[in-house]
Amino acid sequence: MLCATLEDHGKVALLRLNNGVTNAIGPQLLQDIAAAAAAIRKGFNGLVLAGGRKFFSIGLDLPQLLSLDRTQMAEFLKNFNQVVLDLYSLPLPTACAIAGHATAGGAILALTCDFRLAAAGRTLIGFNEINIGVPVPYLADLMLRQLVGDRAATAMLYGGEFLDPPAAGAIGLVDDIFDKEQVESRAVAKIDQLASKAQPAFATMKQTRVESICARYRETARDIHSNFLDCWFQGPVQKLLHQAAEKF
Repeated sequence: MLCATLEDHGKVALLRLNNGVTNAIGPQLLQDIAAAAAAIRKGFNGLVLAGGRKFFSIGLDLPQLLSLDRTQMAEFLKNFNQVVLDLYSLPLPTACAIAGHATAGGAILALTCDFRLAAAGRTLIGFNEINIGVPVPYLADLMLRQLVGDRAATAMLYGGEFLDPPAAGAIGLVDDIFDKEQVESRAVAKIDQLASKAQPAFATMKQTRVESICARYRETARDIHSNFLDCWFQGPVQKLLHQAAEKF
């Protein structure tokens, strides 16, 4: 069974995370997203990224990843960042429909899109990595700072707290808020409208927006990955990660 599936909405593809209730991010989900992204690039003019009604995505699949040794975790981290980079640089209009919580790695996936539409109510969005002793990956840090500015990003990343949609909207992390039942259809409608515009012009403008972030990441990826892994495999951090994994 695929952990991410494509739904055809004419010019727009809806890529749905489909890995149980939490949509935890493990190797299979990454593989399925990567394959879907390649298909979307060839066959559609826009993308909506969606998850479930309770969780868009809870983040990395800690119970699965904690069984990996350093070499295996390094491979997963490289693949995760490549998927993030591929979605972020997709030369098409993209929106994330956040009907459920988007936390940690889930929030990172949401950052890859041009727009984020969230469900009203207690739909939490944010990065709690600092609370379990690991840094937010460098690429995600760059993307967040570009989106909301340095001061707001610093407050989010250092504080490790989740935001509700109005708070996320106040800093520009969320673009619109709708009833849970409307989030996906509104996202599809928004991207469908953008997908009707001149595609070469859109692709060129998007490249202008994302290229500096992509280039900065590529320049330092190896060292940054090593720093993340050093933190991940520290004894006290492993203890915190195992405690967090018990909530999955």
